[in-house]
Amino acid sequence: MVEPVLRARELKKYFGRVEALSSFSVDLLAGEFLCLVGPDGAGKSTALKLLCGLEKPDSGEIELFGQKVIRFSSDLRARIGYLPQGFSLYEDLTVEENLVFFAELYGTSDYGVLINSLLEFTRLQPFRPRLARQLSGGMKQKLALACTLVHRPEILLLDEPTTGVDPVSRRDFWQILFRLQQQGKSILMTTPYLDEAERASRVAFILQGRVLACDRPEKIKEGFKARLVEVISANSRRLQQGLKEFSEFLDIQLFGDRLHLVLPEAYSLQNLERQLARVGVAIQSLTEIQPSLENVFILMMKEGLEAKNETDN
Repeated sequence: MVEPVLRARELKKYFGRVEALSSFSVDLLAGEFLCLVGPDGAGKSTALKLLCGLEKPDSGEIELFGQKVIRFSSDLRARIGYLPQGFSLYEDLTVEENLVFFAELYGTSDYGVLINSLLEFTRLQPFRPRLARQLSGGMKQKLALACTLVHRPEILLLDEPTTGVDPVSRRDFWQILFRLQQQGKSILMTTPYLDEAERASRVAFILQGRVLACDRPEKIKEGFKARLVEVISANSRRLQQGLKEFSEFLDIQLFGDRLHLVLPEAYSLQNLERQLARVGVAIQSLTEIQPSLENVFILMMKEGLEAKNETDN
């Protein structure tokens, strides 16, 4: 059985009166790729800062490599690579000079061969004399990742590294991450993109500082306790407005000429057809489809917020 290299248990963190993390618990297994997914303000960045020692939890425990963390020693920090949002490259330094700077900052010895390897690995070798400020957004992110790897960490904590990056660069970045996983790195990455999370070994949904679910993407989708129906109509927006009058729908999402309707498990398609007819909009097709992670998370998030509101009231 694969053992966790990182374990968080019931972590809480307050900033003044704001509870950023609430009983946050998660395991990162050796050699796995875990995506932490949640909306802005859910606590993703705070969680990573606690797990690498940049912030202290108000309560809860962190274990790294099987040992409870009392303090983050320099030896322990050296085994972790943390890439924050807005990683600060030195824009007046070249690609190679940035790597040399971070290698020396971390005290990495004999880094010449390693830097060459990282430049090849990230496909930045042709750009080694280019100033960092002259790089595209995707190339800057690859350089930031290379700087994070220059001290040979075993665990990577990556905070939304593909946000704002073009689709081609996102694809290249993911290929690099998969190769790192194949080399035995353990990766915990936050992302707002649910299509990215589908590629991970496991996915953890976080809302208001608490993990709602954590499992393999296919297992999470199997737990979708509802029916998902796709309705195509030339007047999809008008249809969406009309269907909002019916409270039995769990969720309605508009995608161009398509509506995704989330229905209770016991809700029949015949009943749905009757409701659609009452709206008076022509329907081109009606098909029951398999849920995506986005469908599952939106429903979980809605149920979680409703449950919290009931508790608060």
